Amino acid sequence: MKNILFAASEGVPFIKTGGLADVVGSLPKCVDKQYFDVRVILPKYACMKQEWKDKMTYVNHFYMDFNWKSEYVGIMEAVVDGVHYYFIDSEYYFSGSKVYSDDPLWEIERYAYFSKAVLSALPVIGFKPDVVHCHDWQTGLIPVYLKERFHDGDFFRNMKSVITIHNLKFQGKWSTETVKSITGLPDSYFTPDKLEAYKDANLLKGGIVYADAVTTVSDTYAEEIKTEFYGEGLDGLLRARSNDLRGIVNGIDYTDFNPTTDKHIVKPYDAVNFRKEKVKNKRALQKELGLKEDDKKMMIGIVSRLTDQKGFDLIAYVMDELCQDDVQIVVLGTGEERYENMFRHFDWKYGDKVSANIYYSEALSHKIYAACDAFLMPSLFEPCGLSQLMSLRYGTIPIVRETGGLKDTVEPYNEYESKGTGFSFTNYNAHEMLNTIRYAEQIYYDKKREWNKIVDRAMAADFSWNVSAKKYQEMYDWLIG
Repeated sequence: MKNILFAASEGVPFIKTGGLADVVGSLPKCVDKQYFDVRVILPKYACMKQEWKDKMTYVNHFYMDFNWKSEYVGIMEAVVDGVHYYFIDSEYYFSGSKVYSDDPLWEIERYAYFSKAVLSALPVIGFKPDVVHCHDWQTGLIPVYLKERFHDGDFFRNMKSVITIHNLKFQGKWSTETVKSITGLPDSYFTPDKLEAYKDANLLKGGIVYADAVTTVSDTYAEEIKTEFYGEGLDGLLRARSNDLRGIVNGIDYTDFNPTTDKHIVKPYDAVNFRKEKVKNKRALQKELGLKEDDKKMMIGIVSRLTDQKGFDLIAYVMDELCQDDVQIVVLGTGEERYENMFRHFDWKYGDKVSANIYYSEALSHKIYAACDAFLMPSLFEPCGLSQLMSLRYGTIPIVRETGGLKDTVEPYNEYESKGTGFSFTNYNAHEMLNTIRYAEQIYYDKKREWNKIVDRAMAADFSWNVSAKKYQEMYDWLIG
C-alpha cells in the first residue's frame, strides 16, 4: 500500500471558494483504494459550516516553534465518503469569517504556519506518506521544509513531494526579510535559484523548485506556462523543470453533475431522450427568470467569476451586437463591478432576452447547465476550467477560446467530417468570438440534426475523475519508484 497525503487550503465538502476545492474533494475518492491510501489535510476554519465541524473528532495537539514563538497546533480528524481527513486547528490563524483575508502578509504567515504544522503533525498522527501532494502557493513551503529541516531521521527520509499549480497567477509573494523571519528558513534559501524572485520571496516558486514533481491541470496549460505571456514571471523556472512538469486535466464528479439524477433540475434527461426532455428545463428557466417563453429560441449560459481572466472584456465589447441576434443570455456569478453592472444594464435594456443573476447559487448553476443550448467561456487563460466539462455532461454545447484546458477538452465542430463537441476560436478578439457564436447559432437554427449530433458527442465524452485519477496514480508510482 502506498500512502499519499493531499495538503491544501480548501476541499469539498468542508470548505470551498473555487475549483481547487472540487479537485481536493473529488480526486482522493477516485484513486484506486487497493493500491493507495489517500488522505487529506486542511486548515480547520472557523467559517466552516457547523454540520461539518460536528463530524470532526479531536486527535491530539502540540506546540511548534513558529515566527519566534511557540504556537499551538491542534489536530482533528473526520472520515467522509471513505476518505480520511485531518485538520490543523489554530484559533489564532483560522478564525476569520472568510476563508481568505485581503491582507497578503497575513495570508503568507498563516499558510507558512499551516505548511510547517502539516509536516510536524505527521509523526503525531502516525501517518507516513510516500508522497505529499501539495496544491497551489498556500502549500508551497511544504516541499521546501521537507528538504530543509524534515529530511533527517527515518520518518521523513524518502518522502517525496508534488506540487500542483491550479492557477499560476497566485503565488504568495512578500518581502524577503519578512518571509525569512516568519518561516525561520536560512538565508541560503532566499537566492534567485530558490525562493527569491524579482527581489521578493515567492512561496509558489519555492514549491516548484523543491518539489520532486510539478503538475498542472491540463496539457496545454503546462505548455503555455513555459512562455512569457502565460508564465507570470516563472516561465524560465518552468522551462528548466519541464522534464518534471506534466499536465493532467481535472475531472468533475459525475454523481454531482448528472442530468439523469440531478435534484436541482425540473426534468431529468439522458443521452437517449434529451431531444424531447431537455427543452422542458429551458421552459422552466425562462419562466423562473422572466424571459420570453419560447422552446425554439437559442439560450446561451454563462456561469463564472466576472473577471478579466474569464474574457468578459470581449463580451462587453460586442454585447449590444449579440443582443440583436435571436438568442437569450443567462448569466450567473459575481466579480468586478463594471462587469456586474454591464450585465445589469443589458438585463434592463433587453429584459426578455437577458437575465443577469449577480450572485452565486449552486441550484441555479445546475439549472443553467441543463436548460441552455450553448455555454460561453471565452477565457484569456484557463488552467483547466470545470464549467465546460459540466456543460458537456449536460449536453449544453461549449463555445470557448482555445487556451489551456478549454483547448484540451472541447473538440471544435467540423461540419465536413461531422466531428466535434463544441465551438472554439483562437485569437483573443471580440469579433472572432462573435463570429463563432453566430456560426453556432447558424448550426442550431438551420441544421438541427447536426446540432443534436454535437450534443450526442458532448454527452458521450468522459471527463469523470476516473480518467484523471489513473494519470495521477502513474505519477505517484513513478515518484515512489
